[in-house]
Amino acid sequence: MNSLVSRALFTAGAAGGAMLLAAGVAAAHVTVVAPGAEQGGYSVLTFRVPTESETASTTKLTVTLPDLKSARTTPLQGWTSVVEKDPTSKLAKSVTWTADPGVGVAPGQFQQFELSAGPLPEQDEVSFPAAQTYSDGEVVNWDQAVGADGAEPDKPAPTLTLAAASGDDHSHDAGGATTSEETETTASGTDDTARWLGGIGLVLGALGAALGLGAMVRSRRS
Repeated sequence: MNSLVSRALFTAGAAGGAMLLAAGVAAAHVTVVAPGAEQGGYSVLTFRVPTESETASTTKLTVTLPDLKSARTTPLQGWTSVVEKDPTSKLAKSVTWTADPGVGVAPGQFQQFELSAGPLPEQDEVSFPAAQTYSDGEVVNWDQAVGADGAEPDKPAPTLTLAAASGDDHSHDAGGATTSEETETTASGTDDTARWLGGIGLVLGALGAALGLGAMVRSRRS
């Protein structure tokens, strides 16, 4: 019995160790997450960038984008972001975050870079090849695809699995912005409502003034 229990514990420990090791390896990769991201929709993409070097800091990250209509970065203290667009199509081709002098992701640390983007491609998966630059000049390219046998490469490209489109209106970006046509329609409706309310207020004000004046006249007569 003791032998069986020992073997079971050893097997469970080995499996747990393997899982932790795999998680550690995956955590060392540049990855992208976007809960609820849908095909053809907008989402906030979060790129998680760990520093694998033991002697240098991460000072720059460039991510290739799949020709996106909208790409907006979140302000990050100590970092400057630039979205590169095609001069003809005006579609976003890539985004680069560069650390200010004296700033970087030190060894043993990681940083998250956020990007509000869309519409996302209408496909099951989308990859975002990335180039990670260190303070000593080393550049690590995370751009390898998963092999035909499903084996993960040494430097996999950050990949996002997209859910099928739910049929909701995708004209809004992840930050809640609407298209110019929707904005104009909403503004027009709001303006009309304001005018009606303003007109009603003027009528009620005039009526109140008239009643007050009548009461004053009657008071003086009495």
